[in-house]
Amino acid sequence: MKKNVLIIGAGGVAQVVAHKCAQHNDVLGNIHIASRTVAKCQQIVDSVREKGSLKVAGELQAHALDALDIEATKALIDKTQSQLVINVGSAFINMSVLQACIESGAAYLDTAIHEDPTKICENPPWYANYEWKRKAICEEKGITAILGAGFDPGVVNAYAAVAVNEYFDTVDSIDIIDINAGSHGRYFATNFDPEINFREFTGRVWSWQNSEWVQNQMFEHKRTDDLPVVGMQTSYMTGHDEVHSLSQNLGVPNVRFWMGFGEHYINVFTVLKNLGLLSEQPVKTAEGLEVVPLKVVKAVLPDPSSLAPDYTGKTCIGDQVKGKKDGKDKEVFIYNVADHADAYAEVGSQGISYTAGVPPVAAAMLIATGEWDVKKMANIEELDPKPFINLLNEMGLPTRIKDEQGDRPLSF
Repeated sequence: MKKNVLIIGAGGVAQVVAHKCAQHNDVLGNIHIASRTVAKCQQIVDSVREKGSLKVAGELQAHALDALDIEATKALIDKTQSQLVINVGSAFINMSVLQACIESGAAYLDTAIHEDPTKICENPPWYANYEWKRKAICEEKGITAILGAGFDPGVVNAYAAVAVNEYFDTVDSIDIIDINAGSHGRYFATNFDPEINFREFTGRVWSWQNSEWVQNQMFEHKRTDDLPVVGMQTSYMTGHDEVHSLSQNLGVPNVRFWMGFGEHYINVFTVLKNLGLLSEQPVKTAEGLEVVPLKVVKAVLPDPSSLAPDYTGKTCIGDQVKGKKDGKDKEVFIYNVADHADAYAEVGSQGISYTAGVPPVAAAMLIATGEWDVKKMANIEELDPKPFINLLNEMGLPTRIKDEQGDRPLSF
């Protein structure tokens, strides 16, 4: 069994990860949290202690770390004797942390694909540009590296695998629908790191259609669905991490990602983009200062973790899968509904952070117990989804399925 967790990152998702690790520290062992700002890590430690989240007595400590420094990350892994590293820091640090794990022997988990800060919306499949280049070395060294173990990517990948393996003979399309029907009460804010959020939408939108990559612009295509609990919702086709692995691993000809946006968000986004304020390229001010417009916008927007106390409403995220079973057309919707207020009451974070933070802890537990300790690099859909979904059902993210037999809980 692998034990002891190093959490890298100190945002809203890291807070959820820390609380959930604490709730299961009888399996996961000691917990260490590291980021550039040790005070943020300490706040998370204090939150875990205040809520009494530790299931059994154990270490819970904060550390300062520049995760781009591979040697420093290796040293902290060694110092803390961490055999599990959950990376929920910026997507810019993925390759550095992964390399530190490869060299130290620790298992690696993340929740989003690596990004180069100077590039936006690179050519697909994105994983092939970075993480997948380390596949061979991970297998050679017996390193377990689980990519995209959040909700989307992550849980939706498991939903796709379940659908393909259990409910269909052939699958024609997987449409992942992500709706946040909640309200944070601010004029404008993003639910996770503004820099990463905007980078997803300012460039090209890639989808997998008729077994080839198709390029569109953001907000070019939309759909409206009557979804469980949240009702009628409009979403827009955008590029997203899971499209880039599902398209390559499941043999399904159509894989698309749809995210819900209100008119207000679209209007503000459009103005910021048209003014050049979402550019990742440096500019010089009249005073000779060099700044990156996107980083300035990030600096003036609310910290996503600050939204949690006032957040109300629910999220609905799931996979609409269409294909054939026994020669007949079939459609299923496999999904989860999460409540912002419930998430805040339990772990002090809003629902978006909750849905992203619970799954990597479940994945870490499956590595710790050996079920997912595959000693190679894998995306979630390449692993057995059943124990993952069962564990999430117990940890606060219950799965449901809606098909011709009705709407009901899903477990195995």
